[in-house]
Amino acid sequence: MGKIAVIYWSGTGNTKIMANSIAEGIGQSGAEAEIFDVSDFGGDISAYDKIAFGCPSMGDEVLEEGEFEPFFESVEGNLKGKKVALFGSYGWGDGKWMRDWEERVSKDGASLYGEGLIVNGMPSGDGKTECVDFGKGFAGF
Repeated sequence: MGKIAVIYWSGTGNTKIMANSIAEGIGQSGAEAEIFDVSDFGGDISAYDKIAFGCPSMGDEVLEEGEFEPFFESVEGNLKGKKVALFGSYGWGDGKWMRDWEERVSKDGASLYGEGLIVNGMPSGDGKTECVDFGKGFAGF
């Protein structure tokens, strides 16, 4: 299954819950995920075969601009041939930030796992189950 990283930024904790639930699903599939807050990732993106990136919608439906966007810009040129999943929480809007992000990843030559997973607000109940299932599916991708 290769090495899997789950790298996220979370302001309110919602995307962190998603990241942990996705990593749980990856684990339930028999694979192992290394999980990192974006500020703690000091590794080499090329060491991973699969990467799940998580960032909530911010402002005018964009990625968080202080930490996550600069990090993502620094690694997106190294995604060619990688299997990538995207996820994040939102409080309003229609998911434009996720569609824009999916387009960026596809242009970079990565294999995108389905559509990005978005959850409104805090993932609980069905939202957490969606995240676990997303992780299981990504592990088998």
